Amino acid sequence: MATGKLKKLAHGLYHAPKQSSFGPLPPADEQVVGGFLRDKDFLVFSPSAYNAVGLGTTQLYNRTLVYNHKRQGVFKLGNRQFDFRMKPRFPRKLTPEFLYVDLLNNLDELAEDRNAVLRQARSKLLSFNPTRLQRAVDSFGSVAARKRLREWAGG
Repeated sequence: MATGKLKKLAHGLYHAPKQSSFGPLPPADEQVVGGFLRDKDFLVFSPSAYNAVGLGTTQLYNRTLVYNHKRQGVFKLGNRQFDFRMKPRFPRKLTPEFLYVDLLNNLDELAEDRNAVLRQARSKLLSFNPTRLQRAVDSFGSVAARKRLREWAGG
């Protein structure tokens, strides 16, 4: 560290920043999380990604979720906070079907009006590929999300 090339992010976690014309670049979230977990099996995303599914969510969230198999809790790594959540299963990359199911799983954590989001989610149900949506529900859906989707499909 005498050369000043390494920057400390957290206890035992360092990175060598690349330089841009505006100064040192922060490491990518995936690099930070991979180094912290010492693992490659995780999914990093912001709840703001729910906005892309078209369910009426418009809030921008200033937190980063990390679904993984090793750690639970909120950790400050560098200048960022990561909310680590142990999950038995999660996809390798985000899909619209996963985001739809995950939004239903995490409905109580959203800043938006819960009933408005549910109305919009129900109206969007048929816009998803049924096979991929069923696979996402079976793999990642909570008991409450599965029940809600069964009710919507039947009624």
